[in-house]
Amino acid sequence: MNAVGSGKVSSSLLSYFSLFTSVGTLLCCALPSLLVLAGLGASVASTLSALPWLVSLSRHKQWTFAVSGILIALSFLNMYYIAPRLRANACPPDNPSVCVEASKFSRVLLWVSAAIYVVGFFSAYILGPILTKLDN
Repeated sequence: MNAVGSGKVSSSLLSYFSLFTSVGTLLCCALPSLLVLAGLGASVASTLSALPWLVSLSRHKQWTFAVSGILIALSFLNMYYIAPRLRANACPPDNPSVCVEASKFSRVLLWVSAAIYVVGFFSAYILGPILTKLDN
């Protein structure tokens, strides 16, 4: 496999890892907080009994958010800085639309990951202090 092909593979893997970790932050920290806020604490309790690994993720939420944020930042760096430089040589001259479609899908995947991360970060770190302030 040439350098361009391996660049495509690493770019795709980085996008998928970013999505996976951002969904992890959503499941461990954001979703339980939002469910409790909506008065669905029993749903959170039953979910945690069915999926006990979520408790481990929430105990290490600083690491979960740090790794996820780093992967998403690296994905943005790759998508908007590194990949355009590699793409000029990678697209087949007879079918350039293939690169455009792959790039569009990767961008959508990256922005979905970033949105999930922001929702998770907000509910895990910002929503609690805001609600505490409003409660006083």
